[in-house]
Amino acid sequence: MHKRRLILINIIGIVIVVGLIAGGAFFYYENNNFVRTDDAVVSADIMQVVAPASGVLKDWNMKAGKHVAKTEAIGKVSDGKETLPVHAMDSGTVIKNEAKANEMVQAGQVLAETADMNNLYITANIKETDIKNIEVGNSVDITVDGDADTTFNGTIQEIGYATNSVFSALPSENSSGNYTKVTQKVPVKISIQSPSSKVLPGMNAEIKISI
Repeated sequence: MHKRRLILINIIGIVIVVGLIAGGAFFYYENNNFVRTDDAVVSADIMQVVAPASGVLKDWNMKAGKHVAKTEAIGKVSDGKETLPVHAMDSGTVIKNEAKANEMVQAGQVLAETADMNNLYITANIKETDIKNIEVGNSVDITVDGDADTTFNGTIQEIGYATNSVFSALPSENSSGNYTKVTQKVPVKISIQSPSSKVLPGMNAEIKISI
């Protein structure tokens, strides 16, 4: 009985050691072949539709989901003397309507926002320590929270030339003399191939970059 127990303990020990070795090998492989982050979001080029003048908004029937063409006249603003057309700045899909027909609007007021839904992309924030391992053209596996069961293919299109902290509205300044090093992140633009209708701007994403 004692011998059987000893054999069982040895087997368990071997299984644990093999598991640790396999886990270490997997971690080494993943760490040396991929860069991962969940600090990523679905993005789109967004344009604002603005009132060309102050007056009453006419012929306005914008709603979320409606497609507009570049320079298309999608409404009018009348000040009582003349009527000016409201143009879409670029082709896209209305993602937010901020005005109603026959209401007073001011010159430059945002009436709606459109997004280029045909060219969605991922904006990922990569640690500065990982930037040296990636380059434009690297392939990327993408999962999006809104369609978590699907893995989309992508490619790195652009790597930022500055960290996000450079563009912070209130960059941190240290006047005390004490310094705490914080790992900075660099924005990276990644294409996403054939996204489903469930993938929308602003959704969280996770990426795995093949290096």
